[in-house]
Order: sequence, then C-alpha cells, then structure tokens
Amino acid sequence: MKHRNDILSLSAMNANKLLIKLYRWRLKHIPDKEFVLIMSFIVGIFAGFGAVIIKNLVRFIQGVLEGNVFLQEHLALKVVIPVVGIFLVVVFTRYILRQHVGHGIPLVLYAISRNNGRIKSHNLFSSIITSAITVGFGGSVGLEGPTVATGAAIGSSVSRLLRLDYKLVLMMLGSASAGAMSAIFKAPIAGIAFALEVIMMQFTTASVLPLLVASVSGALTAFFFMGQSTLYTIEHVSPFQFSHLHYYIILGVITGLVALYFTRTYMFLWGKFEKINNHWKKMLLGVFILGILIYLFPSLYGEGYKAINSSLHGDFSYAFNNTFYEGLQQHPYLLVIILLLIVFFKAIATTVTFAAGGVGGVFAPTLFMGVNTGLAFVLICNMMGLDLPVSNFALVGMGGMIAAVIQAPLTAIFLIAEITSGYVLFMPLMITVTVSWIVFRIFEKNSIYTYQLAKRGALFTHDQDKTVLSLMQVKDLIETNFDPVGPDATLGDLVEVVSRSQRNIFPVIDEERRMLGVVWVNDIRHIIFKPEMYNKVYVRDLMFMPRPTVSPDESMEDVARKFQTSSHYNLPVLEDGKYIGFVSRANVFSRYRQMIKHFSED
Repeated sequence: MKHRNDILSLSAMNANKLLIKLYRWRLKHIPDKEFVLIMSFIVGIFAGFGAVIIKNLVRFIQGVLEGNVFLQEHLALKVVIPVVGIFLVVVFTRYILRQHVGHGIPLVLYAISRNNGRIKSHNLFSSIITSAITVGFGGSVGLEGPTVATGAAIGSSVSRLLRLDYKLVLMMLGSASAGAMSAIFKAPIAGIAFALEVIMMQFTTASVLPLLVASVSGALTAFFFMGQSTLYTIEHVSPFQFSHLHYYIILGVITGLVALYFTRTYMFLWGKFEKINNHWKKMLLGVFILGILIYLFPSLYGEGYKAINSSLHGDFSYAFNNTFYEGLQQHPYLLVIILLLIVFFKAIATTVTFAAGGVGGVFAPTLFMGVNTGLAFVLICNMMGLDLPVSNFALVGMGGMIAAVIQAPLTAIFLIAEITSGYVLFMPLMITVTVSWIVFRIFEKNSIYTYQLAKRGALFTHDQDKTVLSLMQVKDLIETNFDPVGPDATLGDLVEVVSRSQRNIFPVIDEERRMLGVVWVNDIRHIIFKPEMYNKVYVRDLMFMPRPTVSPDESMEDVARKFQTSSHYNLPVLEDGKYIGFVSRANVFSRYRQMIKHFSED
C-alpha cells in the first residue's frame, strides 16, 4: 500500500512539473490575447459537449418513461413520476455526492463574486446528472442553468489547471457560459449577449472576441450532434405592422408584471421553504404541492417545450389533455382562463421543484409562461373583434418574459429571433422587451438569479468597482513597519521611538500583543519638545483606542466604507483583539488602481 501511495505521489509530482514547464513555455511563446482565443475555442467545444450530453440524457430518460406500457395505461402516475425524480436527486446529492450542487447560474455568479471564479470540480458532472433526472422525470424546470453551470465548471477547471489570473479566469467562465447557452439553444448571438448581460462584469470591446469564438464553437458542436433545426419550428411569422404598435406595448406591460409575479412568488416561497430545517420535510411538502398542480394542470409536467411548439402551431390541446375538464376545450373563453391559470401555477410549480431538492433552470419555465401569456393576450384581443397574428404575440410574449425575469433584454431579443428563425420580429421584440424590462425595474432591481446574492451582499459581477474591491484582501495590504510601545513607557521613551521611526502612528500593546490604543504624533506635538515632562508623562496618558478597527478577514468593501466614514488614513488591523498591523488608505487606493488598470487593458 505504501509503495502504491509513493507511486501515486511521484506521478502527481511529475505531472505538476510538466504543467509548470508548459505554463512557462506558454508565457514565453503565446501572449495572453492569443492564448485566450485558443482556450475559448476549446472551452466552447467542451461546453457544447455538456449541452449535448444533458439534452440526450433527458431524452433517454423521457423515452424510457414514455415507452413504459404501464405508465401509458395509467396516466395519473405522471403525478408520481416527478416525485420519484426529486427523491433520486436528493438521495444522490446528500448520500452519494455529499455536496451541494447549486442552482445553475446563481452558482456561477457567486463563484465570480466571492470565490475568485472557482467552481467545485464535481459540478463538471453533478449538474448534468441531477438536472437530467429532475427534468427527465417531469420536474417543472429547465436545463439551461445547469448547462451553463457545467460549462462554467469546465472553464473554472481549465483556469486552475493553467494557473490563470482572475481576469483570464473570468474570461474563461464567460466564454464557457456563452458556449453552453449557445449550444443548448443553438443560438450563438444570444449566447454572447447572455454572457455579457448576465455573467460578466464590465469589459472592453476587445473582450467580446473570446465570447464570439466560444459561442460559435459551442453552437457548431450542438449542430454536429443534434442537427441544425431550430428549437421552435414556425411556418409563418407575420411582418410588423405599425398599427399593432400599442398592442405590443400593452403586452410589454403585462409580461413585465407577470415576470414580477414570477420573481416575487419565487422569493416568497423559497423563503418559506428555507425556514424548514428538515430536508425530508422540505422535499415531501414540495413534491406534494407539485403533484397536486400537475394533476390539475398536466401541462406543468417537465420543461414544457412540446406545449410551446404545439401552441405556436395553433394546437392548444395541451392545456386540456389528460384533465377532468378535457371535454370543454371547444370553449374559447375557458381556453383563455386555463392559459392564465397555467401561467399562475407554473411559477409555483417551478419554485417548489427547486425548493424540494430538484436541480434545473428558469429559462424554460420563463419561456413557457411567456408564450401562454402572449397567447392569452392575443386570444382575448381577437375575441374582441381584432385580427392580430397569434404566433407573433406568443413569441414576443416569450421575449418580454425573458427580458424581465433574467434582466437581459438583448439576450431575449436575439434568443427568440434565433430559436424561431423569426428575424422579422426584431421590431416588435424590441418594443415589448424594452417596455417589459422597464416595468419590472420599477418594482424590482434584481433578477430572479441575483436576488439571493444581492441580499447576502455577494453580487458584484456587474459593478466593476465592487468586483475589484471583492478581489482585494486585507491580509495582502497589511503594513507592519509601525513601532509599538508599551503603556508604561514614559514620554521620553516615546520620543526616542519617534526619532527613529518613519511613521507618525505608534500602536500601544501589552506583553501578549493585545492592542490598548495608539498615539498620534500630532497629538503630542505640544509636549514632545519639553524635556522636563519626559519622566512625568506616560504613554497610557496619551493613548486612545481608535475607531473603527479592521479584521484580516473583513471584506475590502467594508474597509473602504470605514475609511470613508471615519476620515482616517490608517486603520489598525486586529485579530481577536491582538495587534497585527495597519492598513492605509493610500495603499488600498494604489492597489485598487493597479487592478482597475489590469482589467481595463485589452
């Protein structure tokens, strides 16, 4: 056994030496710009593979379940199937993996904001397995978030392997996310827009090129393995008519409010489930609610892409199939009511799927809610004697929902145009998307992805100043060239220390290095040249305890706030009350400027 361990240790050392040699060779022969493009291409391909694997795994699971004769004869069991899927996911994460998988895109945003872009290695496969089981067994979520998380995990692992700095790590995460989104939807332009709007912080124009390379390579990988067909096949999209302008504006207002409802419902229910400490109780409650909803509205089962495709071709039977009210589908007013109820309960079904332990994304549920919102709106309008194109408003409703829910208007415009080949919809998409985004922002500043991170103060990816501060650590900025004095030292002793010191602050510490206070030269200037007082005045009479102080593990954003509110130029760093050193305003600002310059370089 010892011999085997020695062999493994030697192999690891040799591999590490080889990586170091490759790293040095790369630095010498391949500049960062060209290297990033090469790696973006490779990462995009791997992200595309991730999308292909996750899609085919879901198709396999769904094929097995749908091909089961017993399940075909007992359709009511569809209520139980998602329960089984979520149970399997909980067992896998808690007893096999024994690690938290995380929810797709929020996982990536947290890694960027708080973990230097590091994503755990198990996310290379765990997001695929758990989301495929959740969606394959009918969980009311999508695959996009886990696909992006898998792609980002690939980018993170490559970055660690190649010892990239944070700027390049962020480029790898952004490129991988663009490649994954491009592959899952076969929409390369939307993949780039998504990476810029949702994943990455501010960058220069030249930084878009790696995203382009990764997005194209991801899409080509998907085309090769899954064909070039679009996600939704639309036979006819009507050209934009100016006379319909106000209807698209009204739809934008409606989708913005529906998106707000979805986000607020998600926040509310998630908060309630978080208060349940027992994960089994949480799972049972979630699957119970999900089962009831699927029984009442079977269209809530799974991603909902089949239902979306059916609706875009004028077939609304999905809203009635396998229900106790199936015979009423000929009533147009009832159809509108059912569509609105489906939108209302889809938000709840998606949230409880997550809260019960399922893993997935919100893209598919958002598209599903968007198409049904658009359909309900256009059907109501046409019942009033208008003649509006049904497919147009259904598609634009999807765009309005995506723009508001994930706070990414450009992603919404290009995504709907690419996944439907409906480029003639650009004008109505831009109108509805813009209005929807504005309406949502009036009431809510954070997207469904970011509200939890923002609540914890961990969302910095779209604020360059905060992101740079989050990368700076107090322990790297501590200055220790301050001469300490004891509390029983005399003024004469202090003057001697002052005479040989280059600083004007003197920490007062005891024998155990506990900080008792500080003495500022400016405060003793009036007596420092009075020798007759050297043996009469003691340091304990001159010191004071400065406020505020800083701890080594404190965030630099908090430190910057303390500098701003206190007007001090130096703050003492204490750990458990013991003196370590000082952190200076000048040093913090200098490091901040260096990092800003580094991020801004093309």
